[in-house]
Amino acid sequence: MKKRIICFFIADCAAVSGVIFTACSAENAGAAEDSVEVISADSAEGFVSVSEAVPDAILEIRYYSTYNFVGDRINGYEEPCALITREAGEALRAASEDAKKRGYRLKIYDAYRPQTAVNNFIEWVEDVDDTRMKDYFYPELDKSVLFDQGYIAEKSGHSRGSTVDLTLFDMSTGKEVDMGGVFDYFGELSHPDYTDGLTEEQINNRNILRDIMVENNFKPLDTEWWHFTLENEPYPDVYFDFPVNEDQVSE
Repeated sequence: MKKRIICFFIADCAAVSGVIFTACSAENAGAAEDSVEVISADSAEGFVSVSEAVPDAILEIRYYSTYNFVGDRINGYEEPCALITREAGEALRAASEDAKKRGYRLKIYDAYRPQTAVNNFIEWVEDVDDTRMKDYFYPELDKSVLFDQGYIAEKSGHSRGSTVDLTLFDMSTGKEVDMGGVFDYFGELSHPDYTDGLTEEQINNRNILRDIMVENNFKPLDTEWWHFTLENEPYPDVYFDFPVNEDQVSE
């Protein structure tokens, strides 16, 4: 598979260390994100552990496990931990405090995702015969359409470090709340505003999560009820590729 190139503005260069740059010619500067090519962005400076930023968060890192749409541990996930930019971690801590006042804790499925992991997803899509997890995550779709329909992409906002996938854990019942659909389900059922066949409780649970995150400066995604990105994220055009492990952010 060919090497993929990731681009961002020259104005962001000073904010990121450990990045190798290749400048483009002035003739190519007309397209906004083509002014500089980033070959690798592998420094974790500016990132923190979610467990440190939000001690009350429950972690269930799906891509470290085999319970995900691929069915294997994903490349780049070396430990069952979650990393996030410092700014997003601060906002997530505020969201956690808000959730606790309402009787919930935040349960994290994923946060920062290295480009290596995204490449793993792409390779999996290209292996059309591997459908081990179809019944769980994409029963309504043929695997061959996942890329064309946007369920898998060459770049993920998670790789910028300020996006988190999560749900709510009800402290009164000791269980996850019922969102009417599983994390990483490929289909309209995952759209936050989907209501067909959902109970009033399931719809309300989705709205509670959305309200908590939006009120604490996270933007929702219109195709995934679990996905939120920090407003004014610190690295909006940088895609990182250091592995997920606690050593990356330990002092």
